[in-house]
Amino acid sequence: MATLVDKRADKRVDKKGAIEFANIEGLHTYNDALFPRIITKQSIVAPSSITTLEEAITWVKDNLATLKEALTEAGTLLFRGFPLHSAEDFDAFSAAFGYKAFTYQESLSNAVRINFTERVFTANEAPKDVEIFLHHEMAQTPVSPDQLFFFCLKAADQGGATPLCRSDQLFEKLKQVAPELAQAFAEKGLKYTTTMPDENDINSGQGRSWKSTLSCDTLSEAEAKLKSLGYTWEWLEDGSLRATTPVLPAVVKLENGKEVFYNQLIAAYMGWKGVRENPASAITFGDDSHIKAQDLELVNDLSDEFTFDVEWQDGDMAIVDNYMAMHGRRPYSGESKRQVLVALGQS
Repeated sequence: MATLVDKRADKRVDKKGAIEFANIEGLHTYNDALFPRIITKQSIVAPSSITTLEEAITWVKDNLATLKEALTEAGTLLFRGFPLHSAEDFDAFSAAFGYKAFTYQESLSNAVRINFTERVFTANEAPKDVEIFLHHEMAQTPVSPDQLFFFCLKAADQGGATPLCRSDQLFEKLKQVAPELAQAFAEKGLKYTTTMPDENDINSGQGRSWKSTLSCDTLSEAEAKLKSLGYTWEWLEDGSLRATTPVLPAVVKLENGKEVFYNQLIAAYMGWKGVRENPASAITFGDDSHIKAQDLELVNDLSDEFTFDVEWQDGDMAIVDNYMAMHGRRPYSGESKRQVLVALGQS
């Protein structure tokens, strides 16, 4: 369990309005903002006033502008010690931030998930020993959410942390060490090829069926949906669907001028079946030219410097700016099932 640090002994005092963000060992600092920023009841004004879910929701609404500005600056806010105990509590608390809901059903996510409420679903149903590598949520699809809410209903006995990586810092580093590669990503964009099974495969981190992914029942409906989104595709003998995206960005420039490495390259290269052996089977530049394995290794290696592992505690909730920060899942073990739930939002 991460240890809280006495901020009076730390020069990195990070404050926004009436909130002084808590510090734990190992936090990163970028532009004088801690990453991630941690909010506890002790770090805000009148902590004794937040003892119920209703009071927590009221506090969020009263401080919404400050919280959203803090999120934009840091990329992630982690709420610890708030009165959140169930999927329904999480649904109500996350909804207080006012973002438009982005449901699992309407998404093109490759992962198999289970809904708890209309807005809330499991982060992933992949086996506990499977690592889910760093990625921006649904960046391998033409439609992706702006915000991610994570809620720890039950922490793993051992492991199961959520790594978070600042994508703006990663891209700045890539421009320094490999400027031509960084320029190629920015100018060419990317194409992704994924294979969707005929039925859900819960043993895979990307095992969602084409019927569920595309919200359809027939081949003709699937093809109409793919055509509308700009995909190319082929049907395989076992009934699965291999689909290739239109050109998608590898780098996005935000309104505040930051350039972020917005893609699924690390997850695809490190975690998708067969990609390390043949990267072009799943990822290419937007002009169909190949990306060298050594360049993908470089990106993965550089990401370590800007990654912080959130060691979950029961009741924690985090909101992640999906453009500013990548996320993943470390493997876990123990008899207790790790339960981290998700809700998605759009600005």
